[in-house]
Amino acid sequence: MKVVNIKTPIDEKTVESLEAGDQVFITGVIYSARDSAHKRLVEALDKKEKLPLDIKNQIIYYMGPAPAKPGYATGSAGPTTSGRMDPYSPRLMSEGLKVMIGKGNRTQAVKDAMKKYKAVYLAAIGGAGALISKSIKKSEVVAYDDLGAEAIRRLEVENFPATVINDIRGGDLYEQGKAKYQVKV
Repeated sequence: MKVVNIKTPIDEKTVESLEAGDQVFITGVIYSARDSAHKRLVEALDKKEKLPLDIKNQIIYYMGPAPAKPGYATGSAGPTTSGRMDPYSPRLMSEGLKVMIGKGNRTQAVKDAMKKYKAVYLAAIGGAGALISKSIKKSEVVAYDDLGAEAIRRLEVENFPATVINDIRGGDLYEQGKAKYQVKV
């Protein structure tokens, strides 16, 4: 396990170097989107429409922010459950999405797509939304404003903390942890 400082947009060499368990700190632009926005993105792809953002080599954070207090870019910005994005994630990876951030396990289909398309899944710490929000320096809606908190936002981040859960080789930190601490009877 290592500490990796990432600048966005992320390149394939960086994605390939990441291993389950690595701690990352992201600086640059990432996007937030939840299940309603993911559904619209995939529907647009199905209709051969242009997406409202270029997802190639990008990072999507599964988050719906709380309203910002005056002088802040966002309110609490904790991760949401990633499984709600699983029906859409393989398609977005096929279009070049390289990093997804959320909380919780991913389905086998998503893990297989990560290996196929060379993408990774990171976890942000659930329950630490107020702390995570401090790494978000700017937030602006870039698509689907009608979705409110689920609109796609462009986030400028500095040292955004996350941990690699699933890497491109099939590494899974959750499974490694269970195996390491499982009591043998």
